[in-house]
Amino acid sequence: MADKLQTQYDDAVFAYTTGDYTGAATGFAAVLSEDPAHFEAQLSLGMAYYRMEDFARAIEEGKKAEAMNPNEQRVHTNLSLAYMRSGDKETAEHHGLQAKLAGWRGNMEAPGGDAEEDPLKMAEPKPENIKLPTKFPDQPWKKKKD
Repeated sequence: MADKLQTQYDDAVFAYTTGDYTGAATGFAAVLSEDPAHFEAQLSLGMAYYRMEDFARAIEEGKKAEAMNPNEQRVHTNLSLAYMRSGDKETAEHHGLQAKLAGWRGNMEAPGGDAEEDPLKMAEPKPENIKLPTKFPDQPWKKKKD
């Protein structure tokens, strides 16, 4: 079953990349009818409608993807594009900002969760053991008292 679903998804992606947006939308919808929680298919379905210039449907499908994963940068980028093309600049700017915030948020989080467990974390500098001289050199700018 999972192989069949993956094949359907791959076929829909292929249709999308070759410019067959109607076929892609049909394929992504078929994947979603089998697995309504398939986030990538939901996200891609919205973009297929966007490419067909059905912006209202692109927004509708984009909102479904947003409900599945509200902090995903691509969701907000796609919604921003669709809202802009539909003439709603204010909402497009809102989603554009949300996309930036999601991107920043994603870049700040450690790949494994906790930064302490991250093997790629930068090593902390080790303090050097510095010995200070016990006697300082002459300071010619100071006048010697006779």
